Amino acid sequence: MQDRCYVPAARYAAPAGLFLLCGRAVADFGLNLTPGVTAVSEQVYDLHMLILWVCTVIGAVVFGFMGYAILRHRRSLGVKPAGFHGNLGLEILWTLVPFLVLVAMAVPATRVLRTMVDTRDADLTIKVTGYQWRWHYDYLEQGIGYFSRLTTTQDAIHGRAPKDQHYLREVDQPLVVPVGRKIRFLTTSNDVIHSWWVPDLGWKKDAIPGFINEAWARIDRPGTYRGQCTELCGVGHGFMPIVLQALPEADFQRWLDGQQAEQAASAAAASRTWSRDALLQRGREIFESTCAACHQPTGIGVPGVFPAIKGSKVATGPLHAHLDIVLNGKAGTAMQAFGNQLPDRDLASVITFERNAFGNDTGDLVQPADVKAARDRPRPASMNPEQQAAEAHP
Repeated sequence: MQDRCYVPAARYAAPAGLFLLCGRAVADFGLNLTPGVTAVSEQVYDLHMLILWVCTVIGAVVFGFMGYAILRHRRSLGVKPAGFHGNLGLEILWTLVPFLVLVAMAVPATRVLRTMVDTRDADLTIKVTGYQWRWHYDYLEQGIGYFSRLTTTQDAIHGRAPKDQHYLREVDQPLVVPVGRKIRFLTTSNDVIHSWWVPDLGWKKDAIPGFINEAWARIDRPGTYRGQCTELCGVGHGFMPIVLQALPEADFQRWLDGQQAEQAASAAAASRTWSRDALLQRGREIFESTCAACHQPTGIGVPGVFPAIKGSKVATGPLHAHLDIVLNGKAGTAMQAFGNQLPDRDLASVITFERNAFGNDTGDLVQPADVKAARDRPRPASMNPEQQAAEAHP
């Protein structure tokens, strides 16, 4: 099992003697890149170490020569400054040598870069979409997709409960991939710029709204590998980790069959009538994993930034307005449209929870059928989306 968190070396003053260690031994200190678990990550690591040593040798030669010249030709020894200006041979030499060094470094770097961008002949394609603040994974050929959300509790985040080994680094549904198969990743975003990064894969890709970035990986050994969003994407930036599980082919196929069956059952569940307790329990889970980052676990929001759910005109007002704002969001604010993010049962549950929690006590129960009817109901043509959202969420 692989489970590491590599910290940039720039944050620490590593002793000079550390560079005398073997490159891969240095990586184990967490002060270097990781060799990773893919052929690309190993090539990137080896290239990094090659360039590091080239730069180290150049630095030692240049600063060594400078030190020698300063000490050997100092005034206290009676050395007189030279009277010449310029030397054509030296000018050519110290221009040509760096040029040749750069060309020599460019050859292996170009070779690795060409390998990294070659996404042809993939066995599996996964679309990764960033949301504030969670990831959505679509297995395009297999027809399944799901969100991956942080599972660290709000009590742990706010210091009311102990922090476990994977504090802020555990999710409800990891990305699951097979070992030994070429996987093509398509990264994009639904809102702001995110960046999907798992160090052991050897690359990271920005997730940009309206744009698709491509990358690939073939993981060589089973394990659990962790990463995070590396683009400052808002107040919940620190709460969207990545967990990737690489499984042997047979285990992956069993997982895939289970996911397809589970999603079929979830679609069937949308036609059921759920009890109040079931709706409230599921609604609390959805609220804590999806809504609490903005509206706070207590529902009081952040004054001037995120509105409160407790006692709000939306959560205690007309049900159709509450359904509208959750389904369609509010233009010009951080309130997203969750109609394309959550299934009808989860939407029904979280709306029921918001209308009956934090002292709201409206007594309203929302069923999946109500959410489906709201989806199908045409919005008034006389109002533009901004006006509709403003009416639903004053």
